Amino acid sequence: MARYTGADCKLCRREKTKLFLKGSKCESPKCPIEIRPYPPGEHGRGRPKESEYQLQLREKQKTRRIYGILEKQFRNYYEEANRKSGKTGENLLQILESRLDNVVFRAGLAVSRDAARQQVRHGHILVNGKKVDIPSYRVREHDIIEVREKARNLMPYEVARATTGDRTIPAWLGVVPDKLRILVHQLPVRQQIDTQVQEQLIVELYSK
Repeated sequence: MARYTGADCKLCRREKTKLFLKGSKCESPKCPIEIRPYPPGEHGRGRPKESEYQLQLREKQKTRRIYGILEKQFRNYYEEANRKSGKTGENLLQILESRLDNVVFRAGLAVSRDAARQQVRHGHILVNGKKVDIPSYRVREHDIIEVREKARNLMPYEVARATTGDRTIPAWLGVVPDKLRILVHQLPVRQQIDTQVQEQLIVELYSK
């Protein structure tokens, strides 16, 4: 499976904002964007004012990188969102939020979406009692997600139990920390998604 293998912190610097790709490092003074808050590269400090197209492109790239998705799959998600009734941008964010790796991250079982993807790929996660090792699997309303019993004593889950309450859990999810279980109450609406993106810019970009 194709995936990005470069430095995550360069992605944050390119988008000139924290994408929270490295867990606790993003909250510390060691975060590279705190030290060098400008795009990487020889001309990073002197880039001219961005055009309307560049702003739209950057918003799309930022969203894609936050959720760890490559271009082809992101475009497919957009086309699916566009076919649905309702606002395309909000449909797109709902699709991204309902990915299994994102749900594991949002519930506090992983420090980052990268770590959540790894947990899913390693077969640690069950959905309605069945092992699912596909990070892009889409959860549905009333799904029950939990950690396999054999994996519950692994370090990431010990940390997850110990840090219960440190992270705000979205209202559309319910978490039972001692059982490492996630309940999907509903699929999220825009007001329940705190990802700092302007989805309308993405719609404008793809509508051209």
